Amino acid sequence: MAILVAQEAPASSSVAVAHGPAGVGEARHRMRAQLSRSGVSDTVVEDAELVLSELLSNACRYARPLRRAGRGDADPDGGIRAAWSVDPAGGLTVEVTDGGGPTRPAPARPSLTARGGRGLTIISALAKDWGIRDSASGEVTVWAHLSAPDPAH
Repeated sequence: MAILVAQEAPASSSVAVAHGPAGVGEARHRMRAQLSRSGVSDTVVEDAELVLSELLSNACRYARPLRRAGRGDADPDGGIRAAWSVDPAGGLTVEVTDGGGPTRPAPARPSLTARGGRGLTIISALAKDWGIRDSASGEVTVWAHLSAPDPAH
């Protein structure tokens, strides 16, 4: 007699959102809903939401929207692409792709009274690793990998 155990496929998704604050909220909501339905722990979902928010906010502030395929103008239907995927070990990778900008993402050292500049430092604290991928078309993807929670804790 064979016993089959149903396992849900790892969650992964990619969504195009507006290049602005509304896109940040939409992507967070969609990611939270999907990851929660897939059984990802609340702790990882909360950390992933913060990472996604920081990556999207940076893309909105410092980068151009994505270009339409085959054209040079900005895509009004999705200025930024957000993606997330859960690996078989339960780790989660969050990515944000934009149209690139005049500077490279790098952690800052803001003053105590500065209103911003802490996003990549927050991501560094929450993620196991993060990095940047450039494409030949000028798109820039910033990604962060969050580890699965340690079951002993």
